[in-house]
Amino acid sequence: MTMTTASKVEPLGLRGWLDDQFGDLLWQLSNFWFGMTLLGFWGFMTLLGVVIDQGKDPATYFETFPAPLARLVLRLHLDNIYHGTAYVALVGFIIACMTLATFKRVIPARLPPLHPVKIEKVPLNASLDLPGDAASVRERVASFLREKGYLVRKRELGGTVWTFADKHNWARRGVLIAHLGFVIVAIGTTLYWAWGYSGETAIVSGTAQTIRENGTQLKLDRFAYEFQPIRTRNGLVYQPLDYVSYLQVAPRGGTPHAAVLRVNEPLNVDGTLYYQASYGAALSLGLSKAGRPAESARAMLLPGESFPIGTTTRSIRYERFVGTIEKNGAIGADPRPNNPGAILSVLDGDQLIGRALVPIGGDLALGNGYRVAATRYAFFSGIQYRHDPGIPFVALGAFVLLSGLVISFHFLPARLYVRVDQTPGGSRVSLAATTVKGFEIFEEQFAELVETLGRGLGIPFENSPG
Repeated sequence: MTMTTASKVEPLGLRGWLDDQFGDLLWQLSNFWFGMTLLGFWGFMTLLGVVIDQGKDPATYFETFPAPLARLVLRLHLDNIYHGTAYVALVGFIIACMTLATFKRVIPARLPPLHPVKIEKVPLNASLDLPGDAASVRERVASFLREKGYLVRKRELGGTVWTFADKHNWARRGVLIAHLGFVIVAIGTTLYWAWGYSGETAIVSGTAQTIRENGTQLKLDRFAYEFQPIRTRNGLVYQPLDYVSYLQVAPRGGTPHAAVLRVNEPLNVDGTLYYQASYGAALSLGLSKAGRPAESARAMLLPGESFPIGTTTRSIRYERFVGTIEKNGAIGADPRPNNPGAILSVLDGDQLIGRALVPIGGDLALGNGYRVAATRYAFFSGIQYRHDPGIPFVALGAFVLLSGLVISFHFLPARLYVRVDQTPGGSRVSLAATTVKGFEIFEEQFAELVETLGRGLGIPFENSPG
């Protein structure tokens, strides 16, 4: 009869089980260049969100881009990219991979434990023969390294006393700080995804608009502007110097109060920033047929808006405001209202039939008894708004990320492994050096350190650094 003895299998634990089952996959996911590739995709998607206006009406994208590109934007949800599943999933995947890289690669490489090494096997190594017993020489070496700014620690490992000396040891955490900075930035973008919003609105003088997302009411009391005439080779040009909206602001459930909104000076209302983005003139058109008002007339139109002509397939579109119409009927350079008018287009469906310049107070015959009159104009203010609770986190994260990168690239953490052995003629000091950036970058500093160490101890060394 043959008897076999079963060997006892030690439990692997969670970390051992993960390494056993998914070791290769986890190692690839924690790879530096894989992480850089993910960051590249993240940067590209973020750039798309900057280039493509977010949260607009679908018609806006067909007006801005060619039809195939507009359909692609809408089908891929690039009009709301920061709130899209792909963007949020990518950010989460980056954080997961960075966390994995931190614990699997960065911490073991950047914060290695204190352990003995085979000094002769380390590319940067040297030795010094000194008189005296090992204990006293060890203390003299430790004192010298402390004077040079090294953090000195002693450990007895395997019956041998080792001296570990670190320079810029704190800088080993630079990559960890950079990783933390990205996590903070990701927290900020997540806060915007969850509770942030942005948009724009146009308010005609004397009217009010309510911001849908927060219920704040903005009423435009008056709009003011300032132009400076500048003479160029091509003639007189009017450069806008300033334009200002005088508002009555009423937060949801709050009391209205006066506020001034001007370019480059955003207005903060309960954490939402309002920006003076644009301005223009709204136009009131009167449509009549056979001398009687038509029901399809609109009170005020913004540039680009239109309304139908009665029950026909035709429509009137307000193209743009003209500040000055010259006596000969030409459009003047001065955008300020002197002899104002408006350019109107007549369309049949989507086909342009004609375009005309109509003075304010004048009218235009459309045929079939219809006439359109430009009765009056009023300035409007284009206001953009944005509520981003993650801005402080993004700013802090960017600072932390930049600090981590500066620490990682500017400082060179180095570790010296020092062993002092008793010899018949005294003591032998053997030392080796490692860095987080390879051996070549520290070669000159190590040679200089060994030479200075020999001179500092009063004994010139014979051995050159290995």
